[in-house]
Amino acid sequence: MVIPTKNAIFEIYKQSTIIYYTTVGSMNAVETRNRIDQIWDVFWNGGITNSLTILEQMTYLFFMKMLDDAQIQAERNARAFRITIDNLTFREGEKWHNPDTNTDVPYHDLRWSTFMTYTSPEKLYNRVRNDVFVFIKNLGTGDESAYSRYMQNAVFLIQNPRTLVRILEGINELDMKERDTMGDVYEYILGKMAASGNNGQFRTPRHIIKMMVHLMKPTVDDEICDPAMGSAGFIVESAQYIKETQPNELLKTENLNRFRGPMFHGFDTDTTMLRIGAMNLMLHGVEAPDVKWQDSVSDENTDTDRYSLCLANPPFSGSVDGQSIAKSLTAIANTKKTELLFLALFIRMLRTGGRCACIVPNGVLFDEKKAYRELRKELVENQLLHAVISMPSGVFKPYAGVSTAVLVFTKTNSGGTEKVWFYDMKSDGYTLDDKRTEIEENDIPDILSRWNNLSQEESRSRRDKSFLVPVEEIRSKKYTFAINKYWEIERESVEYESSKSILGRIMKDEEDIVASLKIFDKLCL
Repeated sequence: MVIPTKNAIFEIYKQSTIIYYTTVGSMNAVETRNRIDQIWDVFWNGGITNSLTILEQMTYLFFMKMLDDAQIQAERNARAFRITIDNLTFREGEKWHNPDTNTDVPYHDLRWSTFMTYTSPEKLYNRVRNDVFVFIKNLGTGDESAYSRYMQNAVFLIQNPRTLVRILEGINELDMKERDTMGDVYEYILGKMAASGNNGQFRTPRHIIKMMVHLMKPTVDDEICDPAMGSAGFIVESAQYIKETQPNELLKTENLNRFRGPMFHGFDTDTTMLRIGAMNLMLHGVEAPDVKWQDSVSDENTDTDRYSLCLANPPFSGSVDGQSIAKSLTAIANTKKTELLFLALFIRMLRTGGRCACIVPNGVLFDEKKAYRELRKELVENQLLHAVISMPSGVFKPYAGVSTAVLVFTKTNSGGTEKVWFYDMKSDGYTLDDKRTEIEENDIPDILSRWNNLSQEESRSRRDKSFLVPVEEIRSKKYTFAINKYWEIERESVEYESSKSILGRIMKDEEDIVASLKIFDKLCL
């Protein structure tokens, strides 16, 4: 039996603290939504009516609670291992210096479990607004973390003590230990906004992100980038996958240090989303990622041959200012369409051997315009296209009904495509209406199983959900990626009635009509 050292125990404890939020507790989705609705109404009645502002303010408060929840679990683990942990967020018996008020505040008083015991709304409000919020704004500044950079301009906008109390009580009733809470709340609020184009945000459903991450199987050796990160769902899920599949590798100091930041990269043009994404990552153990404001397809982004893995759901069905587009991208796809520019960006950003899984609108698969066709040709002839997974149009409901697909490819700059795997997803485990209710039918497990056994796809019929298509056939179809172009059309033999028999029936019907008219004529007399 191997007994771990104290340092090893500490690293295990740190990881267990992080994954605590994904392994403990559960809450009915309907109950969660109802409680979020109630919190939303409190914000609204308190004078905060902008949806993204509500999300941002809720996130700050969630963060306060989750920091304390994490430490409570850490303290339990420390007692179980009978060790002392020195670098906890809230240091018992010590004080934190508030730079805004130039006062010293006991760390104990900054904890959610402490200030939620206050009976005075005014005392609680002053503690949260004047101390706790300032504390989380300055958390991590010594490391110059992405979190601290984007918290510098954060503003606490709740103005009424009793409004704050009601919001905190609502949050206290939420079970935030099950999933990526901020991402789930963000997705639900987007649905409540009922306007997919509002500030251009489309959150990718959690189970679709997980599917794509499992397709790509990230490792501790990867350099991972999402150039349209939003709330950082792809990066968070990649981190979770690495923790679950390579826990021993993360016990190595070099790997753990990379995991805490340098291996993860994310860009966005929305400062609010950068702040939310940075907090989301920090809560999942990625304390100092390369997260920054950047227009990824502009000439300001010079990343070339850098990353080993790109995962993204970039913005599409839009155009950008032609003057700002990087020339290296228009050299690959001479267009202003964002869905094509991002594909060109992935090709440029990946190092040779780097791989990509990205979501594209269905138009990319079959549009006959020159830019679309040339981009598809680029993926087939100059890179290594692995898979085209078509998804049903309801995947992004209730805030978008667009049909989409997942493209999977490896950058080679020397071709290599021999056969492309096509899969026609019919169900993702949820109804395809606005309610998106969980159902039994779900193709995702089948997708992952077949992806891991592509050799067995050789025998699949073109009438099945999935099959392999040789590159020669794709060339002959002018590089279309639409799966229906490769289906085998099943023709059934139909026997038609002879013309003589049909004529006989018509004549018999005519005789019956004449006879009926004669009877009717006699009745009229």
